[in-house]
Amino acid sequence: MPKNSKVTQREHSNEHVTESVADLLAHEEPVDYKRSVLNVAGETWDKQKDAEEDLDSENRPAWNSKLQYILAQIGYSVGLGNVWRFPYLCQKNGGGAYLVPYLVLLIIIGLPLFFLELAVGQRIRRGSIGVWNYVCPRLGGIGFASCLVCLFVGLYYNVIIGWSIFYFFKSFQYPLPWSECPIINNGTTAIVEAECEKSSATTYFWYREALDISDSISESGGLNWKMTLCLLTAWSIVCLAMIKGIQSSGKVMYFSSLFPYVVLVCFLVRGLLLRGAVDGILHMFTPKLDKMLDPQVWREAATQVFFALGLGFGGVIAFSSYNKQDNNCHFDAALVSFINFFTSVLATLVVFAVLGFKANIMNEKCVVENAEKILGYLNTKVLSHDLIPPHVNFSHLTAKDYSEMYKVIMTVKENHFKELSLDACLLEDELNKSVQGTGLAFIAFTEAMTHFPASPFWSVMFFLMLINLGLGSMIGTMAGISTPIIDTFKVRKEAFTVGCCIFAFLVGLIFVQRSGNYFVAMFDDYSATLPLTVVVILENIAVAWIYGTKKFMQELTEMLGFRPSRFYYYTWKYISPICMAVLMTASIIQLGVNPPGYSAWIKEEASEKFLYYPTWAMAILISLIILATLPLPVVFILRQFHLVSDGSNALSVTYKKGRMMKDISNLEDNDETRFILSKVPSETPSPMPTHRSYLGPGSSSPMEMNSTPNGRYGSGYHLASTPESEL
Repeated sequence: MPKNSKVTQREHSNEHVTESVADLLAHEEPVDYKRSVLNVAGETWDKQKDAEEDLDSENRPAWNSKLQYILAQIGYSVGLGNVWRFPYLCQKNGGGAYLVPYLVLLIIIGLPLFFLELAVGQRIRRGSIGVWNYVCPRLGGIGFASCLVCLFVGLYYNVIIGWSIFYFFKSFQYPLPWSECPIINNGTTAIVEAECEKSSATTYFWYREALDISDSISESGGLNWKMTLCLLTAWSIVCLAMIKGIQSSGKVMYFSSLFPYVVLVCFLVRGLLLRGAVDGILHMFTPKLDKMLDPQVWREAATQVFFALGLGFGGVIAFSSYNKQDNNCHFDAALVSFINFFTSVLATLVVFAVLGFKANIMNEKCVVENAEKILGYLNTKVLSHDLIPPHVNFSHLTAKDYSEMYKVIMTVKENHFKELSLDACLLEDELNKSVQGTGLAFIAFTEAMTHFPASPFWSVMFFLMLINLGLGSMIGTMAGISTPIIDTFKVRKEAFTVGCCIFAFLVGLIFVQRSGNYFVAMFDDYSATLPLTVVVILENIAVAWIYGTKKFMQELTEMLGFRPSRFYYYTWKYISPICMAVLMTASIIQLGVNPPGYSAWIKEEASEKFLYYPTWAMAILISLIILATLPLPVVFILRQFHLVSDGSNALSVTYKKGRMMKDISNLEDNDETRFILSKVPSETPSPMPTHRSYLGPGSSSPMEMNSTPNGRYGSGYHLASTPESEL
């Protein structure tokens, strides 16, 4: 409080000081209207409930250190998508040219919306349900929708961790069990398994040994007991990591967030030493600039940015809600966004260094097989020896020599060339074989590792990395469910975590049937994309257009101690909502143009075949989208027509030197009236109310805080008006 203020003068003199109502109210702390005589709505104040809320706020856990918090956010945002989706999109959409739209959209969509979620979580110190109830009660369904999407994603995401656990334990063998096709003894003869011979050893192991997959989604085939045990193990790990809240999950993050980087760096060093690694990296980053003009590239880049940072899930809000109020969340947003992008590029380098090596191996294999065909044609006089260049040596045939010989034969035997069944064996063709998702991790990468020296060691490291990447994302996903539910309904943390994991495991049994992989693909493609886009658009609108961008920027200034760039004002207000609306429209159009389907593994053909979802599966798919977005209209209607309490004033949030406090004044009737109308100085109550205010651990008392008028966040108290005032 300024030293020359009238209130300060009164404290240091016995002279009567005449003050206006405006003077007094300028120094008064905000009063919750439900607790004062100014409450004309007739709403009741539950003292016991408020006391419980105060105790909950005071006892709210916090991160042990800033490093632990940053690692948690990194572990959550950096996941399996960085390793197996970003490299695929980079290859598919123009190599190095894809990085341009990705970076542009990261800056104008990803960073601002990530900063927004960090800020609202840190400011209001609640999970997604409590946050959006406070910002805009009528849009309180955003929090419930986020929880449902987190549940859907968690159900199938943990199945992927289960697959990684299965491969992890299978890696402790030499040779690796997917390095060769199994041999079947048929009486006196030994033959190679037909399904494996038609495909490859790694493909056969994935579809037959690991998944034991059925031919279509309609054929359940019963439970795969191996994967059921792995799923149980995965949920047990998640439960143990989450059971004590951030006290346990934060410690897990030290390993689960840092270990993947150790593995990626090791793989990069090893990969660069492999023959052909440079070919893969050059192919990867050779820009195809014409791709930048394709709207589909921008749509896929926006979707990747959107999911890479975990926007809309509630995990970002949950983690930031355990921060101190003066934490610089703007720096956190920029740092985590950069690290996420850096990780994607690092993973891409690793993937294509290894795939470049694999492409060279496969190309050499192709050359050898086709050279044997040519030798056979030469011996049977189908081809003349005159067609073979004199410098070609079949015992040391290079890819360049074969290519030269192939072109000569194709030119001379133009009319009958197809009958020879010769392949061009171009390295470029091998490098252009785009592989994504599970195919990249469990087929392409595993096949490449079979050619590594000490292949079991690298396999163990790779799948341990996948487990850790998945675990970091799962902890954030579970926090997006548990934090808002525990904050809102005051359930016991341990009991809820155990119950949620048991429930998720039982529901997740649908994913460990023999047809379970098809359900994983369905949930991955459709359960989150559209609902999350709607959620994030509404989050943006709730803050920028309903709560008010100017008001939010002012409160950020009070909280951070500096004013964020105007760039955020314009992105929150205009650019991000427009871009997200375009993305949502494009997703809906894409859904309508391309009927939903999946890639089924046909055992007899030993190959994948695209099939459309049957009617009942389409019903499940549509139900997932509807169920995830249903809380939005339901909560809006219930609160619009006052069918349920909106809880808009359950949290009276303000700032005291950048720290959030919850006003819990318990004034007697007419206390405000006596304060304003009192004419005798000795009867006038102190300008600082005697009621208790929670300022967070380590905070000073109100009088102590006012002893430094030029403090970091300015003087006095700033009233944060209720969301209703903005409606």
